[in-house]
Amino acid sequence: MRLFQRGQRSLFGEILDWMLTPLLLLVPVSIGVTWLVAQGIANRPFDRALEFNARTLARMVVIHNGQAQFQLPESAGQILRADGTDRVYYQVLGADKKLLGGDAQVPMPEEEEAPGEVALRDDKLRGEAVRVASIWIELPRDDGPAIKVLVQLAETREKQQLLAAEIIKGVLLPQFAILPLAVLLIWLALARGINPLAELEDRIRKRRPDDLSPLDDSAVPVEVAPLVASVNGLLMRLKDSLATQKRFLADAAHQLKTPLAGLRMQADLAQRENANADELKQSLKQIGRSSMRATHTVNQLLALARAEGGGGALAPQGCDLARLTIEVVREAVPRAMDKRIDLGYDGHQPGAPGVQLEGFPTLLKELIRNLVDNAIAYTPSSADKPGVITARVLGDPFGHVVVLQVEDSGPGISEADKELVFEPFYRVLGNDADGSGLGLPIVCEIARQHNATVSLEDAHPGKKPPGSRFSVRFEARETKKRPA
Repeated sequence: MRLFQRGQRSLFGEILDWMLTPLLLLVPVSIGVTWLVAQGIANRPFDRALEFNARTLARMVVIHNGQAQFQLPESAGQILRADGTDRVYYQVLGADKKLLGGDAQVPMPEEEEAPGEVALRDDKLRGEAVRVASIWIELPRDDGPAIKVLVQLAETREKQQLLAAEIIKGVLLPQFAILPLAVLLIWLALARGINPLAELEDRIRKRRPDDLSPLDDSAVPVEVAPLVASVNGLLMRLKDSLATQKRFLADAAHQLKTPLAGLRMQADLAQRENANADELKQSLKQIGRSSMRATHTVNQLLALARAEGGGGALAPQGCDLARLTIEVVREAVPRAMDKRIDLGYDGHQPGAPGVQLEGFPTLLKELIRNLVDNAIAYTPSSADKPGVITARVLGDPFGHVVVLQVEDSGPGISEADKELVFEPFYRVLGNDADGSGLGLPIVCEIARQHNATVSLEDAHPGKKPPGSRFSVRFEARETKKRPA
């Protein structure tokens, strides 16, 4: 039941509904309970009077000549008929239900009570509701068994109803007067209770756009403190994200500035008047190299942005990691051959158990491509001593893990640099390979999107060169067993 209908949910309205609705529903319950209590209170004194009068009538039954007789004095009869509001009826029945006095139409009781006990009941007499008091008495005889006599006194209930109505009025009228006051007090108390939320809203609204400091949770109620703590956590994460973006943009600008400056310098050199054909050719070669480096950096930035965005609105789907790895290796073979590198695949074949996982095929291929391109770029190779790069996919159907490994025969990475190589734009000193320093951060971001972990270790520990092995551990997709 909603007392206050509104287009948008309101905390004030919700609490008010839940407080006032039970209160208003209790009003008819209170009326009913008050009516029952008033009836009981009103009946009690009249029942005592009715019981007393029934016992008085019973004492007027006597034994005369061995027969029960009822003698009602005139004064007593006038007292019974003196009530101007209710009508009083009486009945005295002797042996064999012989009417000794009173009204024969007074209904008989359903059960016979013990002698001397007054029983009260509600009944009907000539279509009117009456309250009946009945008592059985035993009159002893000298020449035989005792005679049982039934004495009943019935009275209409108008006085009881009037008294009950007066009690109800006395109780309910103040309640109806207090109810609007109670609703008003609830309204004011609730408005005051949620005032700290309005103050918190005002504090947030007055903040500067660049103010990401935590909110003060000492001035808010205990119930609101978890919400403020969550907002503070969000502000801290947003602050870290903005700081990361600023640092990323600064690093990206620096990385792009270097090849662009090289392009401009080589263009200026090529425009010299005394430049010969060889110098012009060398300048054009440098221009081409700088433009390729700038293009590679831009592509890596776009790939990182795409990886941070995850799969977007697309839903993850079943992927065969072995098939994706083989496709990337085939695409990279021409580049590896240009550098005289032996690039190959060694692992489970596509369709084998344990190499399927849930993910985004485009991002997974980007991850594999960055690992392979990184290995090709940093693995030295010559005709006499060609470099070796091996990509493999290992599936564990029982452990529900699938592992992608890309290892090379390069110089390896020192312990000090093993953690730093995953930072954006970080490049190991002492090598001349072209790169943007974004390949491994892209790998880490895509792995995070797939709940995978990336590790780095020496491919051949204790040997020179030790080489490098990058391992990415995914959670394998459960495969249904085929019926035999």
